[in-house]
Amino acid sequence: MIYFWVIIIYLIFLIGVGLYRSGSVKTQEDFMVAGRKLGAGVLVGTLLATWIGSGSIIASAGLAYNKGFPALWFDAGVWAAIIILYLIAGRVRLFAMYTVPDILEARYNKYARILGTITTIVAYTAIASYQFKAGGMILNIVADVPTDIGILITAAFVIGYTVISGLISVAYTGVVNGVVMLIGIFVCLPFLIDKAGGWGEIVNILPKDRFQVLGSMSIMEALGYSLPTMLLLLGESNMYQRFFSAKDANTAKKSVVGWFFGTIIIETIIVVIAIIGSSIFLDINPEMVILHSARYGLPVIVGCALLAGAVSIIISTGTSFLLVPSINIIRDIYQRFINPNAPQKKILLYSRITVVLLGIFAFMQVKFFETILEMALYAYTMYGVGITPAVMAVFFWKRVTPAGGTASIGGGMIVTVIWETLSKPFGIPTVYPALLTSLLLLITVSLLTKPSDEEKWKPFFRKEG
Repeated sequence: MIYFWVIIIYLIFLIGVGLYRSGSVKTQEDFMVAGRKLGAGVLVGTLLATWIGSGSIIASAGLAYNKGFPALWFDAGVWAAIIILYLIAGRVRLFAMYTVPDILEARYNKYARILGTITTIVAYTAIASYQFKAGGMILNIVADVPTDIGILITAAFVIGYTVISGLISVAYTGVVNGVVMLIGIFVCLPFLIDKAGGWGEIVNILPKDRFQVLGSMSIMEALGYSLPTMLLLLGESNMYQRFFSAKDANTAKKSVVGWFFGTIIIETIIVVIAIIGSSIFLDINPEMVILHSARYGLPVIVGCALLAGAVSIIISTGTSFLLVPSINIIRDIYQRFINPNAPQKKILLYSRITVVLLGIFAFMQVKFFETILEMALYAYTMYGVGITPAVMAVFFWKRVTPAGGTASIGGGMIVTVIWETLSKPFGIPTVYPALLTSLLLLITVSLLTKPSDEEKWKPFFRKEG
């Protein structure tokens, strides 16, 4: 039970941090973008903690258990995306809005805002949903709590914590969670290698293709893992919200550098830990390999550190992916179309109520997919092909038009739903037909319609200096 109590104590600590920071929440700007006063260090921590969730410690680790180092294709798309985001982070901060749909309406039209909001709600509640599932898996392995009950407990905690204080709390606890995760994975690595009998023994036990670039995967399959993660991150609302919350454009850009190197280090070590675990534990659920290694492959203190790190990342990601769609509903639907002059107290109240409702919706989705990897690829594709091409065009293509951007969002989202409903015809990953549709609509409709006036695109091409 020591594992259980360590996790409980850590969660109580997070609640304390959240309550302390909740006193700083007075306005919509505080709740949604942390008052636009975050420094580079805090931004790096919250960017890391938001992105590296159960998609990394469960889905990516499960893939590494089965495939070895080729599982890094799942992460490689992320690294490429961060490099591109570095080029626009400063310009995003200069725009100084609240949400990605803010960007979509400013460059395109109100219909792009609505479609962007719908896409975000569908994708982000799915991502929050598998954080709940991962939390249930952890409680099951450390305290024999039935997984369904563990999922309910995790959902209740994440929802409650998000309600407390919005992005200010999420940002600062993200720093704490990022540090805890780093400590956990670095400390456990030498212990696991020793338990496996050394790296040479690991190499001898596992198939050779686990240590190759592609291994048993085709290049099409490898890109089928890379593209959804890359596309998601390029348009990912959480990251844009972090850029909006930076104290200035230069801070936003600097934070991306730390985020890039931190992500490479953490995601690579997670894959290595999963590979080591696959050589020790030969008959387990692959997606449980990190949790199983922490519980049964490490000394108690080290195992507690790794499990605390896993919990911290799941909580950070879950809160972030609940917060964003709640902000979208209030900012992009309620304030934009229903009550533009709503007072700050009402906006904060409705924001918190919306978090609860979306949390319940996310909880209801837990049973829709068998594995977290399957859920992640669906959510990443839905958002990545629906939002990202249109968002990237905002910052890189002056010729894109409102009709082209709107058609791209709607087409990408619809094809994703249809292809998933048809269970991926011909075995083709959903990302390929959905991305092709989104890009074709973006380009052809833009070229066939009247170019936007300069005032439409000029705000997104301002120099940062």
